[in-house]
Amino acid sequence: MPYFLLVTVVLSLAVPGIDVFTGLGRQFAVYALCLPLIAGTALLFPLVRALESAAAGALCSVPRSSMVSEPADSWAARRRTAGWFTLHVGVGALVSGASLALPPAAAVLVLYPLVGPLREVEWLWPDGTAAWTALPAGLALAAALVAAVHAAGALLDRCAPVLLGPTPADRLALAERRAAELAVRNRLARELHDSVGHALSAVTLQAGAARRVLGSDPHFAREALAAIEETARSAVAELDGVLGVLREDDEPAGPAAETGAPGRAREPRPPTLASGLAGLLQRMRAAGVRVDGTFPEEAGADLAGLPDRLSREAYRIVQEGLTNVLRHAGRVPVDLSIKVQAAGRGEELVVRVENPLTGPQDAGTSHGGGRRRGGRGLRGMEERAALLGGSVESAPHEGSWRMTARLPLRSGGPERSGHDVEQAEGTL
Repeated sequence: MPYFLLVTVVLSLAVPGIDVFTGLGRQFAVYALCLPLIAGTALLFPLVRALESAAAGALCSVPRSSMVSEPADSWAARRRTAGWFTLHVGVGALVSGASLALPPAAAVLVLYPLVGPLREVEWLWPDGTAAWTALPAGLALAAALVAAVHAAGALLDRCAPVLLGPTPADRLALAERRAAELAVRNRLARELHDSVGHALSAVTLQAGAARRVLGSDPHFAREALAAIEETARSAVAELDGVLGVLREDDEPAGPAAETGAPGRAREPRPPTLASGLAGLLQRMRAAGVRVDGTFPEEAGADLAGLPDRLSREAYRIVQEGLTNVLRHAGRVPVDLSIKVQAAGRGEELVVRVENPLTGPQDAGTSHGGGRRRGGRGLRGMEERAALLGGSVESAPHEGSWRMTARLPLRSGGPERSGHDVEQAEGTL
């Protein structure tokens, strides 16, 4: 109606003396002139898509999940919204006009054979036609109106998901956001497995050692209990960080919204070789494991110069390698080597964890303890190394079990962006 009145006023100013209400043809001509204005409204105002999605969700039998409830942010989305808005308002105008005009006409025709004064009105029914025929004509007119309204509703039901649904660009953006979410969750799950798994393994051995020497060596038992307390506190802190990220990911007003990145959760900062190696070695020794080898005792400047991502992943690989020793070999001496050496196209960080086998040497077992290869720990180390372009090898070697990780400091090809790495992590 607003568009119809606007066109009527403009025509009356442009063509003095014109009366658009004098004929049905003129009214349909004004109706046709309104349609481009309706489409232009949707093109100019992106919010139309959000409003129309809400209206279609309430009026049509279409799940709201199949439509986009956000303003149209591209011209492709605006064009599709313009098509829907024109169809909705155009068909709605016809249905509204028919719903106002046809029910009274159908009622008059039904009553025409029954009411004498109506039969006296000459223009209501053709001369020479039996009066009773007006009754089925009125019923047919009412049925036609119901059928037309039903057809209009079915048409809008079918078109709403197509015109108000996501465009290919919307689907691509949604897929990218989903891939980013999965990458974060996959990374958090790996961090949780490595940190909490290591803590539980260390606490188990420390508690067992304290129980065995509680009566004979109270000093050692106190040190073991203190190590258990520190290990548990560190594990709880990391667990709280991971769970906090998962909670933020489900809250609309979290830090992700503040940074303008929908669906992206803020990740906790995991330890690196420079910040966490000394504490890791201390916990291992408190569990009764002697760790020897080539590495900076206090995690000094040599490790501080490593790239952050490389240092984080290398720390987790060292942690998981030592955790595997705790789980499957017990308190055996461990030889740990962390060094930077020349590689084919540059330099690489080499991490080697080696411990004596405690069971039969079997290439299909891990640490000789009878656990078949394929656990999440070894698989997680391989995934971490693969993201950096490196590799991890685990196998028996001259009476020992050796895990060797090779992580290039610089890729020989083009440097991978953070987005590429996140997509790879989501795939893994």
